[in-house]
Amino acid sequence: MHRMIKTLLAGSAGAAGFAALLLVPTGVATSADHLDPPGRTDGGVDANPDIPADIADVFAWHSNGTTKIAMTFAGPVSAAGTTPLYYDRDVLFKINISTAAPANTPEFTIKYRFGKGAGDKDWGVRIEGIPGVTGVVEGPVETNLEKDGVKVRVGLFDEPFFFDLIGFRETRSTGVLRIRNDRNFFDGQNDTAIVLEIPDEKLGAGVNNLGIWGQTLRFGGNI
Repeated sequence: MHRMIKTLLAGSAGAAGFAALLLVPTGVATSADHLDPPGRTDGGVDANPDIPADIADVFAWHSNGTTKIAMTFAGPVSAAGTTPLYYDRDVLFKINISTAAPANTPEFTIKYRFGKGAGDKDWGVRIEGIPGVTGVVEGPVETNLEKDGVKVRVGLFDEPFFFDLIGFRETRSTGVLRIRNDRNFFDGQNDTAIVLEIPDEKLGAGVNNLGIWGQTLRFGGNI
């Protein structure tokens, strides 16, 4: 699998989920984790969970004159070669970007959907609304795509989130802090993700603060 920070990026409340990150000096960041809302995405609650539409996290940061955005979903899953592909043509994914106050109203909305090819594992992606890009970006998953100076990749990546779940549970049950920085529950697992690298000037002159959040919407409702 690809390490999210070492490939594409280093080289240069929807129907089923909502996650947000506000890159602003003040304000509240609304967020959701894996299997949220449980009534739609948790197999322990719904016998037929909507895994493809389950947002995991939204990450965003500035580096070398570009804004990097990564939205992970449909995970975490095993890193084994038999891991199923959770692409679904009936799910619409959105990444909203606010460049001006208020930070929860988007100036840009990036939308992407998947389409099936001839083979069992042949999937493509169509992305529209990328700031500064004329028309759409289209191509196969697991491929570096580039247009008008923007880089995009969609596919399986190493799970970027670090968390000691065992330590968290021990801390909660004993009242004694047991979280360790050398024990990662997500180690060896993957997420499906879209990763974008957008030159800062495409977001507008003088833009310093960004509000970024993700949404998924399923055509026709829950599966």
